[in-house]
Amino acid sequence: MSGIDITKLYEQLISDINILLGFLKAKFPMFHNSNFFMRDLQFGIKSFFEKKGIKLSYTGSEQLAKLVAEYLMKEEIFVKINEQSWKVNYPEFETSQPGDPFSY
Repeated sequence: MSGIDITKLYEQLISDINILLGFLKAKFPMFHNSNFFMRDLQFGIKSFFEKKGIKLSYTGSEQLAKLVAEYLMKEEIFVKINEQSWKVNYPEFETSQPGDPFSY
């Protein structure tokens, strides 16, 4: 990960957080009022940048995940449950039908 500026990558992520959230929703079960976990956020961010040709180390993706989680809590999109998980407070991701979203 040498030569990669974590601050610059963080600024890219939060400049249009909706793109990242949409990517995470496509990759993981992320719905309004669902739980979301640190490792999902970390590996989602790692995968997001790999699609752009940027390889992140485990440590770098973990640092970015912590920064993005703090930002999402500040924006009240994540509601902290504990150090490793949050409730998603994002009405745009509300499901129209109750139950298992992967069953239809």
